[in-house]
Amino acid sequence: MATVGTISRGIKAPIIKKGDDLVSIVVDSLLAAANDKETGFKIQDRDVLAVTEAVVARSQGNYATVEQIAKDVRAKTGGGTVGLIFPILSRNRFSLLLKGIAAGVDKLVIMLSYPSDEVGNHLMDFDALDKHGVNPYSDVFTEKQVYETFGEVKHPFTGIDYIQLYKEMAGKNAEIILANRPQEILKYTDTVINADIHTRFRTKRLLLEAGAKKVISMHEIMNAPVDGSGYNPDFGILGSNLATDDSVKLFPRDCGEFVAKVQNLLLEKTGRKVEVMVYGDGAFKDPVGKIWELADPVVSPAYTSGLEGTPNELKLKYLADNAIGDLTGDEAKEAIRKMIKAKPTNLFASQASQGTTPRRLTDLLGSLADLTSGSGDKGTPIIYIQNYFANYAD
Repeated sequence: MATVGTISRGIKAPIIKKGDDLVSIVVDSLLAAANDKETGFKIQDRDVLAVTEAVVARSQGNYATVEQIAKDVRAKTGGGTVGLIFPILSRNRFSLLLKGIAAGVDKLVIMLSYPSDEVGNHLMDFDALDKHGVNPYSDVFTEKQVYETFGEVKHPFTGIDYIQLYKEMAGKNAEIILANRPQEILKYTDTVINADIHTRFRTKRLLLEAGAKKVISMHEIMNAPVDGSGYNPDFGILGSNLATDDSVKLFPRDCGEFVAKVQNLLLEKTGRKVEVMVYGDGAFKDPVGKIWELADPVVSPAYTSGLEGTPNELKLKYLADNAIGDLTGDEAKEAIRKMIKAKPTNLFASQASQGTTPRRLTDLLGSLADLTSGSGDKGTPIIYIQNYFANYAD
């Protein structure tokens, strides 16, 4: 029996710039790592090659400036007084988007959710709401009332007062309120940009049903080029990141074509069919900071067909406790192996699979890749995962 299970390796690559042939760079970087005399490895069928969305977007030159965002916002909202509801609290993710949105309207009413944003960045905690008898489902706060009620509202990790920061970035013609019912913004304006990510379709529906004249979601901003800008037809400015002082890097486009080309080139050079995916945020939650690591609209914007679906696994702990009786040692191993080899192709609702992670393969692999690459200076935008589909019986 093999003694090693899943292996996740960070693969170093050159610094990727606009116009680079990323398909060749990814394949060459992987082959160089595989052929390394000290740390090399064999490329196998059903290995998984994951490439971070950041380098895909960078190689595409998929950027937009504050000015281009402002122009698109004004064209789609008509300017005037516009509501901006449920933005996440992030300098990296939203500060320049806010600046562009504010520049595209005459007055901006920003409505923040509380006690935290959609991905878990807190303005205050639930204990503070309980202390002051606040009902977050109905109570609305002006900026002044927030400070009168809660005092300081600095983020516990960054030390940033996001109410103050967003007010400064949006300019003098902006005001901020806190509320959790989307319909509250309609007391200020009937033209709204809803900035939430994973609940955006419901929010838009609720606003339109409540009488909003125009509702624009973030995936509808920069979904086509503006004055030669980058764009994303599916996600717009969702999934964007700060790039320079006046531009953002958008979520990559045409990723399906990219993963197919990488898979085909690897097959040509190695004879092995490796599954390929592009990954962004990993969709895991920090139990201490409460932050849910999924500010991107999806974990993986594209992947090859072998990564479709969810795991079909038996719960080894369940089998060990319930299915092998008093067997020990080699007899226990053999009994478990036979059960795994005999498992049906679909274990949905099976007691023996209870407790296995009910997530899509791409979300699980994306989390593994994101944790392996990190978000700092490791320099490994390519992740190579082996033995992920192997089990105890192999």
